[in-house]
Amino acid sequence: MDRMEKWLGTGKCFPWNDKEILRYLGHRGQEIPENVDKLIQECKRELEQAAAARSVWREYPLNIQDHVLDMTFVQTRSKNLEKNLKDCQQILVFGATLGSGVDILLHRYGRLKMSRAVVLQAASAAMLETYCDWKNEALRQEYQEKGWYMRPRFSPGYGDFPLKCQKEIGAALEMSKRIGVTLTDSLLMAPSKSVTAVMGLSRKPRICSVQGCEACGKEDCAYRR
Repeated sequence: MDRMEKWLGTGKCFPWNDKEILRYLGHRGQEIPENVDKLIQECKRELEQAAAARSVWREYPLNIQDHVLDMTFVQTRSKNLEKNLKDCQQILVFGATLGSGVDILLHRYGRLKMSRAVVLQAASAAMLETYCDWKNEALRQEYQEKGWYMRPRFSPGYGDFPLKCQKEIGAALEMSKRIGVTLTDSLLMAPSKSVTAVMGLSRKPRICSVQGCEACGKEDCAYRR
């Protein structure tokens, strides 16, 4: 049992990436004051108790013709996503959330102590990314055993991938029923610490990091965003 599985079962031992928390806080390499570091550690512990991470995914065929991406449940145009899905015949549609407990925590401190709320926002964003990376890595290994090579996740609103596709993705995944995630009229997700994404599946043996181009140093990659 790895650290993530232990956390999912007990609320402890989440594999935090403090560098990601600091990045979300706008850290530029300066020394971290002791009181700030203490606040970060306290916020991490609170989030471990409040979060109830869940995810859902489904596989769909992909057809690209005349720059129209037909993902079965929606058709759209996106040069950025089309590049990401080059050589892919299938896609995985993915959704994840940290649950409503995190929103309650953020709302509480947003009214009582803004400095703590800011750190909680950064830590919860980093927590969601780490959880998604873990789930996506498990999916990558599972599909690679079947001869499929998975691309990094690509979310609506990134580049020119229309945010409005969030609605069709949510419906295709039945996110409201399966993991308790709904969409507002402005296409924002509730709970707020939730995400949807598309991940391409190709038979061509090109292996991309589940963390995406931001974490990869291969700048000459044809699939780079």
